[in-house]
Amino acid sequence: MSIEEKIIIGAGELFKKYGIRSVSMDDIARHLSISKKTIYQYYKDKDEIVSLSLKKHLEYEKQEYDQIFNNTNNAIEELVNVSKCMRQDFRDMKPSLIFDMQKYHPNAWKIWLSFKNEYIKNQVMENLKRGMAEGYFREDINPDILARLRVELVQLAFDEDVFPADQYNLRDLQLQFFNHFVHGIVTEKGRKLYQKHINSENSNQHK
Repeated sequence: MSIEEKIIIGAGELFKKYGIRSVSMDDIARHLSISKKTIYQYYKDKDEIVSLSLKKHLEYEKQEYDQIFNNTNNAIEELVNVSKCMRQDFRDMKPSLIFDMQKYHPNAWKIWLSFKNEYIKNQVMENLKRGMAEGYFREDINPDILARLRVELVQLAFDEDVFPADQYNLRDLQLQFFNHFVHGIVTEKGRKLYQKHINSENSNQHK
């Protein structure tokens, strides 16, 4: 791995754990056991590192989700596997991450909005259409409206004005939102299959 890549990955680990604003260039240097001068040889400022570390993270997420979308038997299995991925992604993530991006790093914020409003929304919409065709999701839902609702729910969990970080766990919030969303769109056939997957997963966890 090149030094440039190490800096981006290392900085991303710190941003995820502590938020962006509270992590300084000194913190990144200390975390990687290199000098701050070395970082500035490759990157002009923290803003550039934030944007590049976000791009790197989203590329990894896209690979994960594409693998799910291309290797599932039905829309319910797709949802369950996406839920597992989300649990991993949000396990140690600092809720202030999104707010820090929005307020202090407009370039990174544009990258996030593009990913959310294009890639995630389109994948949710395709899943909804697939589930409707398979009979697992209700016929009367509007895939476009509900896909937009879903991506906004993901972002809502990061809003500390609504869900203060000292009172709510980000991972738990995302799972509550996810389960609420699923139960609002499934038919009885879909609900039974979804519950079967959840029961199987819970059973495996307790083995």
